[in-house]
Amino acid sequence: MNHTIIISKRISIYIIGLFLLSLGATFSILAGIGVSPVTSLPYALALTTPLSVGITTVLANFVFIILQAIILKEIRWKNFFIQLIISFLFGFFMDFTIWLTKGLPEATSIVLIIVYLAISLILVALALLLYFTANLPTMPYDSLTYVIANTWKTPFSKAKITSDMLNVVLSLVICLLFIQSFGAIGIGTFIAAYGIGKMVGILLHKLQPSLKQWVYKNN
Repeated sequence: MNHTIIISKRISIYIIGLFLLSLGATFSILAGIGVSPVTSLPYALALTTPLSVGITTVLANFVFIILQAIILKEIRWKNFFIQLIISFLFGFFMDFTIWLTKGLPEATSIVLIIVYLAISLILVALALLLYFTANLPTMPYDSLTYVIANTWKTPFSKAKITSDMLNVVLSLVICLLFIQSFGAIGIGTFIAAYGIGKMVGILLHKLQPSLKQWVYKNN
C-alpha cells in the first residue's frame, strides 16, 4: 500500500513537471526572442511546416529515439515505447498550453518580453525540479544525452552542452534555409541555456530534500 502511494506521488509530480515544462516552453515562444535549446528543433520545424508545435515535438523526439538506437547499435524496445509515450504526452501538453495562452497579449514591449521570459525560466526550473525528483524514465532528448555521455565516457554536463549546441545549430540551419531568419534562435535561447541551469541548481539544493522527503514518505 505504501509503495503504491509513493509510486502515485512520483507519477503525479512527473506529469505536473512535464506540464510545467511545456508551459514554460510556451512562454518562451510568447516572449519572441528565442526558445530554449531543448525546444528549438520542434519550434523550428513548426515555423517551417504547417504542423503544430505538439506534433513537431513528437517527431523531434522520435528522431532522438532513433539516434539512441544508432549510437547503441540496438533497439531497446521497452525504453523505446516508454519514451514514445512520454513524447506524445509532452506533445499534447505543448499544443494544449499554446491554446491555453492564446488570449495573452503579444510581447510588443520590452516589459512583456522580460515578464514572459522570466515566467518561462521559473516554470522550466520548477518543472525540472519535479521531473528529476520523480526519478522516472527521462524524455528522449535527455536519454540521448545520457547515451552520448555513457558511450563516449563524457561527463553528463559536457554531453548536455554538446546536445544543446547541436540542437541549436540544426534549428538555426532549418530556419535560415526555409524562412531566411533566425526563427527559433535568439538571445532568449542563450539566456535560457545559462539561466535555467543556474535556477535548477538552486532549486535542487534548496527544495529537493524536502520534496524527496514528502514523495518517499511511507505514510
